[in-house]
Amino acid sequence: MIRRRVVVHGRVQGVFFRDTTRRMAQSRGLAGWVRNTPERTVEAAFEGDPEAVDSMVRFCHRGPRGASVSRVEVFEEEPEGLTGFAIV
Repeated sequence: MIRRRVVVHGRVQGVFFRDTTRRMAQSRGLAGWVRNTPERTVEAAFEGDPEAVDSMVRFCHRGPRGASVSRVEVFEEEPEGLTGFAIV
């Protein structure tokens, strides 16, 4: 199990980024969360199978239709043992 936290910059709020991320993460069996920040970025944490986590990090580099991602920061962190995936 691994954990990655991402901060996604660009036109990423108001384009269903959080909901799409939640649905995709749940379908991959990942735990974690996704949220909008006051800085107009989207931040997310993914915990689970390395291949599934890497898949979500790749998704964050392009985002859903309507998003325009300019930059993604990726942080390796220790898993917290989260369960479920939520929009917070």
